[in-house]
Amino acid sequence: MNFPTRLILVTGADGWLGINLIKALTQGLPDCKSLAQPDPNLKIRCLLLPGHDPKPLTQLSPNVEIIYGNLCNPHDCEKFCHDATGAILFHTAGIIHPQRVRQFYAINVQGSQNLLNAAIATRIKRAVVVSSNSPCGCNPHINHYFDESSLYNPYMNYGRSKMQMELLVKAVQESTPLETVIIRPPWFYGPHQPPRQNLFFKMIRDGKGPLVGSGKNLRSMAYVDNICQGLILAATSKKANGQTYWIADEHPYSMEEIINTVEQLLATEFSQKCQYKRLKLPNYVSEIALLLDQIIQSLGLYHPKIHVLSEMNKNIACSVDKARRELGYSPNIDLEEGMRRSLAWIFNNQGTL
Repeated sequence: MNFPTRLILVTGADGWLGINLIKALTQGLPDCKSLAQPDPNLKIRCLLLPGHDPKPLTQLSPNVEIIYGNLCNPHDCEKFCHDATGAILFHTAGIIHPQRVRQFYAINVQGSQNLLNAAIATRIKRAVVVSSNSPCGCNPHINHYFDESSLYNPYMNYGRSKMQMELLVKAVQESTPLETVIIRPPWFYGPHQPPRQNLFFKMIRDGKGPLVGSGKNLRSMAYVDNICQGLILAATSKKANGQTYWIADEHPYSMEEIINTVEQLLATEFSQKCQYKRLKLPNYVSEIALLLDQIIQSLGLYHPKIHVLSEMNKNIACSVDKARRELGYSPNIDLEEGMRRSLAWIFNNQGTL
């Protein structure tokens, strides 16, 4: 790895993506030859919420420094960015499934604004900001893939909050010396996954893997190391300044393929007794869930399971051609290998689903 600085800042460092990024920065990405060797002199400053356990991060390397704070507090952002002139900032923090809709905007938008203000003030060199597929919504048909020219069509309040975040990043790029790059990963998977991902695997094992409609609808997914590769390339490439990139696996997968792959691995490689059944639901179930989701969010509330169900029959697929062309991005881990590693992490660290 060849960073133009010896100091890296990471928000959301103990989150699903964040901890994998810290691991990549301190131990390298063995599946990516150009990024396989870490820089032993790199110092990594991590922002954690007060009360969060630093050990999963500090055990990775003695070069990890912990700063406690909240993005919603401008003074905490200033403390985090203090004395970081010329550093690279990875902004992976955000909220996906809050209790209240207002948290989308407080954290994803205002929190990002507070962080970028602090980064500008301390003359950080570049901010690589993690967005989502949600600002672009759902593909209009199964043969359509999003690319960087796709127009905004945000999916619900999460999508709107990420769209607003992207717009403020673009405004910073145009009006300040801070270099910025926006990274859009779709549904990602891999080690250190949260309980909701474990539940998805358990449902598949127990014959309740949800297929809404035909199951042929396409979903782009991104194995965490593929995302980390994209983030690091975005931080180190001159061409990336001011750009937006979709970062995902090489091609999208059908929902049927995703469930079949997980089920096959559980049965053949992890000695799980699978029921080989599906929870098959008609398309209108997702459309009803979408209506309920809209009503619930209009009241300022949020229900994660209803929200996820509303997306289950949708096509959400993207092209990574621009990242390949400009960054040299090469998503080496595919669905089968990535899910194999995901499941291995669960059974090695938790013992069971």
